Amino acid sequence: MRKTLTALLLAASLPTIALAMPEGAPGEPGHCNKAMHGEHRGHGMRMLKDLDLSAEQREQMGKLMHERKSDPREITQKYLSKLPQADQDALKKELETARLEHDKAFRAILTPEQQKTFDARKVEMDKRRAERAEFEAWKAEKDKQAQ
Repeated sequence: MRKTLTALLLAASLPTIALAMPEGAPGEPGHCNKAMHGEHRGHGMRMLKDLDLSAEQREQMGKLMHERKSDPREITQKYLSKLPQADQDALKKELETARLEHDKAFRAILTPEQQKTFDARKVEMDKRRAERAEFEAWKAEKDKQAQ
């Protein structure tokens, strides 16, 4: 009976504890939950982890990330109905231009020291992407040979 009562009290208090918890994760003020904002936002926030952003910078970054999230979708929808090669090339160019403008605005918020850290992380992520693409190509070739 005592164990059941203890478990019941614990279960009843969990929602209260969850509601009382601050929005950010412990040790990371302003950090957003991936489940609430999608996986995409989680990747961007990981890039900013060690930059020691001020509250104002975090707010500005959050706004930029939110705006950027819909830009590629809108551009893609604009060109999806047109699939000739010329339109595909235009789509790629416009997406790249939008990405570069976003990166420029993003970097303008950072201090020079933060920019160095950000650039180093970006190089690291690009390296991982290249390694992953290489692995996927190897895996596809291996699967093709196995058939």
